Amino acid sequence: MAEKPTIHKLNLTLSNMDSNVYGDYNLTIALHPSETIERMMVRILAFCYRAAENLTFTRGLSATEEPELWLKHDNGTILEWIEVGQPAPDRLKKGCSQSVAVKVFSYGRGLEVWWKTNAAAIKSLPKVTINYFDADELQALCALADKTMSLTVTITENIAYVANATDNVAVTLHEMDAL
Repeated sequence: MAEKPTIHKLNLTLSNMDSNVYGDYNLTIALHPSETIERMMVRILAFCYRAAENLTFTRGLSATEEPELWLKHDNGTILEWIEVGQPAPDRLKKGCSQSVAVKVFSYGRGLEVWWKTNAAAIKSLPKVTINYFDADELQALCALADKTMSLTVTITENIAYVANATDNVAVTLHEMDAL
């Protein structure tokens, strides 16, 4: 029998001053058995950076035909296909064919190797934007993870200031070309 995902509840207060999005969100996030806390926290950051009406988490790792998140128009058109991690160029090409824009929030070991190996193919896809997070900052963010979380996230100048009741961390979103 396959392991079931671990459910995390998040009460999120978001102030994204870069995109003028402010709101309170009650999110339920499934942590797939093969997924790390780091990846889950990057999914949360991706939500914060791209927050908009109709932005939703998909089935994630359980659905190979969907991105991690997507922003859909009321008519069903996919406005943003949002990936987390180090997706293959073919996956990004698929996202380009189904959406107006593709956003990638990358992180983790092997990031530089992944980028050097795939940069030419990815840069040829005109709809794709790649950003990444530093490993050390993400490790500090992971310390805030819990099955039930209340986080306040303030984003300004591409820096997410994330706080819970006792701690706070800053996580910077970098453009991939700066790697």
